[in-house]
Amino acid sequence: MSLDSFVATLSKLEDEARAAFEQATDIDSLEEARVKYLGAKSGVLKDVAKQMGTIDKSDRPTAGQKLNACKSNVESAFAQSQERLGNDGPDGIDPTFDPTLPGVRPNIGHVHPITQTINHLMEIMGRMGFEAAEGPEVEDPWHNFVALNIPEDHPARDPLDNFYLASAASMAGDKGVKRENVEGTRLLRSQTSTVQIRVMENTQPPIRIISLGRVYRPDQPDATHFPMFHQMEGLLVDTNVTMANLKTVLRVFANNYLGDDVEIRFRPSFFPFTEPSVEVDFFWNGSWIEFGGAGMVDPDVFKAVGYDPDKVSGFAFGLGVERLCMRRHGITDIRDLYSGDLRFLRQF
Repeated sequence: MSLDSFVATLSKLEDEARAAFEQATDIDSLEEARVKYLGAKSGVLKDVAKQMGTIDKSDRPTAGQKLNACKSNVESAFAQSQERLGNDGPDGIDPTFDPTLPGVRPNIGHVHPITQTINHLMEIMGRMGFEAAEGPEVEDPWHNFVALNIPEDHPARDPLDNFYLASAASMAGDKGVKRENVEGTRLLRSQTSTVQIRVMENTQPPIRIISLGRVYRPDQPDATHFPMFHQMEGLLVDTNVTMANLKTVLRVFANNYLGDDVEIRFRPSFFPFTEPSVEVDFFWNGSWIEFGGAGMVDPDVFKAVGYDPDKVSGFAFGLGVERLCMRRHGITDIRDLYSGDLRFLRQF
């Protein structure tokens, strides 16, 4: 076979293959054309390539170049047709799509009411110069009780009132080190006051922080109690801090969160980590509501973190986030906040 005849055959094959690919109306017919012309076993191009052996030896290099060029052109034509038919039709348009139909709005989520409340509290306290601080939820008894001036015989340390954890400890034995569970060396924090201890351990006065986070107590769930809830703890330490400063901060907070018409009162109370101590009540919607406790930081707490109580003073307060959220939104059952019921949560 002469070189000219071989080249003419390749040219005819390329034209036929290109026409077949362009005439294909769907993926299946295009695949049939591909197998016919580019099939590895019985394709037309494969049959033409077998004729290379009949060409003069001196012309074979040129014939090989022409064969490769033809194969490349045919494959390129196939790829173009494949791209054309790749979107469910010859024009790349889904025939089931109707642009005149109204669109479907995506179901966009929103922030949980507790998170909304926390963000609002941080914004209010931030305007008064308080910075947010965080701490671990799994604590040791020293930070949760001892440093807060809560003695071992205090009812707040009762195992029935806390979630104590069994933690692994290393015990040296004759055959090496073994692990055994030690009850009571860790617990889920029962108050966010632990954060103020950790901050004072690592920071020198002046300090002005709030800590908002989860706390845990084994309460039976009902309309006003839940074994996990959130607290906002506030701490201010400086020189010449007085009870008047505490009352002013809480009044400003109450007016910003509940409105200018809210009243606030302080009732004498007792907490191991503050002296003097008060209960804080807000008069709102016709009744007095207890929102938390407060007081001047006890000197023993300052000593536990290495402060000199003769040189610094401060106040601390703790408020229930759920209680604030429920009163603001008129929620009567705390369990609704954690039910996961979208019918309830979509209201906020």
